[in-house]
Formats: sequence, C-alpha cells, structure tokens
Amino acid sequence: MKKFDVIIVGGGIVGAATMYKIQKAYPTKSILLIEKEMGLADHQTGNNSGVIHSGIYYKPGSKKAVNCVNGRRELVAFAKEYGIQHDVCGKLIVAVDESELPFLNKIEEHGVANGIEDMRRVTAQEIKEIEPHCIGIDGLFIGCTGIIDFRGATKKMVELAMSMNSNSELHLQEEVIRFNHSDESTEVITNKGTYSATHLIVCGGLQADRLAKKDGVQLKEKVVGFRGDYYELTEEAKHKVRNLIYPVPNPDFPFLGVHFTRMVDGSVECGPNAVFTFKREGYGKTDFSLKDTWDALTYRGTWKLFFKNMKFGIDEYRRAFSKRLFLKTLQRLLPDLTMEDIEPGRAGVRALLLREDGDTRDDFRIEYTKRSIHVLNAPSPAATACLAIGGDILEMAESHFGWNKN
Repeated sequence: MKKFDVIIVGGGIVGAATMYKIQKAYPTKSILLIEKEMGLADHQTGNNSGVIHSGIYYKPGSKKAVNCVNGRRELVAFAKEYGIQHDVCGKLIVAVDESELPFLNKIEEHGVANGIEDMRRVTAQEIKEIEPHCIGIDGLFIGCTGIIDFRGATKKMVELAMSMNSNSELHLQEEVIRFNHSDESTEVITNKGTYSATHLIVCGGLQADRLAKKDGVQLKEKVVGFRGDYYELTEEAKHKVRNLIYPVPNPDFPFLGVHFTRMVDGSVECGPNAVFTFKREGYGKTDFSLKDTWDALTYRGTWKLFFKNMKFGIDEYRRAFSKRLFLKTLQRLLPDLTMEDIEPGRAGVRALLLREDGDTRDDFRIEYTKRSIHVLNAPSPAATACLAIGGDILEMAESHFGWNKN
C-alpha cells in the first residue's frame, strides 16, 4: 500500500488548482491526485462555457464574489505566465426591455461593490458599435471578462505540481470506492488499489455529496444535475458575434440565461439552456441513470425547485427539443439570426448542491473533518475562481491539520 502525505480526489480544475497550490507551498509533501475518467477536466471543467467571469453577478462579500474577483486576476496571470490560450476580450450584458433595467442597475451596483475593474454603462448606440448585430436599449460592458482553455489550464497545474516533487502522482481511470480512517491516516480504496494518506481532500464535483457521505460527512443536501445544451454559429454566421453577449439574468431563475460566447478556438457558441438531467454525467438528451434519477426524484428539494420554477422549467425543456424555440430566445439579442445560422453543438452538466427547500443559490461551500476537506458546492464561477479556492483549501489545511512550513 503506497503512502502519500495528501490524496486529492477529483481531477477537475478545482482539484488541480488545489494540488498546485499545496505542492507550491509544501514542495516536500507527496500528493496523489485520483481521477476516475480517462483525462483531466472531463466533466464540468471541460464542458463549461470557457468564460473567465468578472465577478459582477455575485452578492458582495460572498465567497463567490471574493474568490471570483481574486481568482480571475490570478488565473489570467497564470495563463500569461504559462502560455494557456486565453483572451481578455470583454463582454456585454444587454437589456432589451424596460423591465430589465432595475436588474441591470442591481448588477452594476454589485460590480462596483465587488471592485470590478474596466466596467462601464453603454448606450444603445454603443452596444451596436461593440457588437454590430446586437440590439438593446441599455447595457454594461465589462472589459475584464474573457475566455480561456480551462482544460489546458487544468493540465498545466497538475504538470507543474508533479514537477515540484517526483513522489507526487496522477492516477487516471481510477474510481474511489470507499474510505477507511484510522487514528493516524486515511485509506483510500479504489477499483485498482489501496492508498494511504495523512490527509484527504475531495473535489468531487457532480459526485461531491456521495463521496462526502462515504467519508462520514453528515449532509442533508443532495447534488442535482442540470444539463445545458449549446448551439454553434455556422462558419458563415460567426461574424455576427465578436466576443461575449449576455442577457440581463432573470433574478427568479437560478441560471444566467442563454448567451453568446466566442471560444478560444474561434467558434461561437449559443447557450446553454438548463434542464434537469436524468443522469449526472449524461450529456445526451436521452441519457438515463436509474440511480441518479431515483436519488434526485426522491429528494424533497428537487420537487421544491420544480414547483418554484415550473414555467421556466417547461420553457427550458421545450427549447431543448426545438431549434425554432431556441432560436427565438437567441433573437432577443441578435434579431437577424436565422435557422440557417445555428447548428447543434455540445452539452455540459452543472452540479448544484440543492437545499431541502429547493434553493440553489448557496455560496461556495467547503467543510472539513478531522483528516478530510470536502468541496461540497462549487458551481460557476468555480472554474474562474479555482486558484482562489485552492488557496482557501490550503489555508484551511494549515489551520485545521496543523501544517507548518517550518
């Protein structure tokens, strides 16, 4: 049984950033990163919108707000230093109706409170100058927002961490089955072997609640997955979007709404919608897991969410199976978009730690036990905030595990 100082479970960008931060601070500690998929960043990290978020949407003082702003700055510096493909291109948040202006004002107030740099209000004419095919009555331009290759950033963080200590390892295609604790260490049993570590850190994403329960963490909430489907602009239509265009989000709906994103490879994605998925790691519209479905539909919080958002949920499902309805939503921002301009694209799945009352707006949530730290809730903007989250986990480990650099 191989022994390590730290075992990290989960090879998304939060797990990778945690490994990088710990290894950089403690180069003599041996770290094992375990990921059940064939590659790093194969779920939420590698299937999100690829946006470096500014931090403008989040409640001032919250972990999401603080970590997004600090993490964004750190991530951009990291990308510049290590040649990660990225572009701080800015984005527009566009109001198309008078009823949206109070919410646009609220977002601007959050931006000021959160210290968002390079943010300014723009007129209808300025919107056209920034994005010629977009029509709105008022808007915000946030210049510090950008796009990035999150997969590339994840791989680089792990690569750098392992270069600091030859005893640190990455194990792919290895799934954690259970944990056994003793007074001095934790055994991590996988489908391929058993490993021992002084301390355990779990960044489980879509499986965070299940891994926490395997480690004896008392958790009332459950992770519920929501799939987001994208369309892509065709090669002939890509010129209609220069960078990033977002609607004013509906405060009654727990997602940002369908938007336009220029990706680092030059493609332009439109989406995502947000529909309940019958498989946590299912990216197809008909993917199904009996275990995941049973877990979600026997949980009171799921039904509370459904009933709170019944109209939105029905509309999202209709759009998931109707290109015409999806296009109609896109045309609120780009009226001259046509059916011939869009084609089906990829999909992603978001993990939401859902409270029993159906509330999805919980902040980032990290908890610890005697020998373990669990990242229980890290939805968007966790990818942008990953290095700040990794820093928080490092500080938590130093405080609660008694780590000392001396």
